[in-house]
Amino acid sequence: MKKLGVMAVLAMNCVVGVTQDLRPERVVKGSTITSHRDPAMRIELPHQAQYLGGDRWVLYAVADCEIHVFVEADAEKQVRRMYWIQFEQFIPNRPELQHNYKPEELTKFAGMEMYVRARFGKSDEVAKQGSDLEHVQALVRAKGYSMPPEMMNVRLVRLLDPQRRQELMIIYAETLEPTGVTVDDLMPDGKATDKWSGIQKSLIERAERQIRFMPES
Repeated sequence: MKKLGVMAVLAMNCVVGVTQDLRPERVVKGSTITSHRDPAMRIELPHQAQYLGGDRWVLYAVADCEIHVFVEADAEKQVRRMYWIQFEQFIPNRPELQHNYKPEELTKFAGMEMYVRARFGKSDEVAKQGSDLEHVQALVRAKGYSMPPEMMNVRLVRLLDPQRRQELMIIYAETLEPTGVTVDDLMPDGKATDKWSGIQKSLIERAERQIRFMPES
């Protein structure tokens, strides 16, 4: 058996310490999440949003990651809107790591500084093993829901500490169908490329109406 170096053993011990009790910390009641730390706040979603569950694990062996997923769906349980809330912080044995986002994405959202990025795409993406997307897809499937063929989403990220090691990330996603265009239409050589600017502006505005951030009481 190959011997592990001292640093490898220390790293393994640190990860084991993080994973000893990986139950989600945040409390969900109805369509509201209460977080007592990092950050201390309530996140209130529309009352019709259905909670699918939460999960917590060490993401790629570098970050303590906790997710909670809510959806609004049609009668056939196909998702129309999805709310993906993620609390994440790098584990202590990786002090060199920090979250980095494009400076041009930093803006005001709901009165807070957040990195905001809107995107569109097809929903048949195969998630990377162990990724946060894989865990979200598993929660959706476990409750018998399916995703629409094409979606658009806005990713909201709030960095929580000066060292940029802790973050709150929310992804608000909708089916692309009501826009009347397809993913191919919106691509650089598509027939509706010029419409994306207006579509994403409306998407971000809806996200700001749908998601409320309240001080922890």
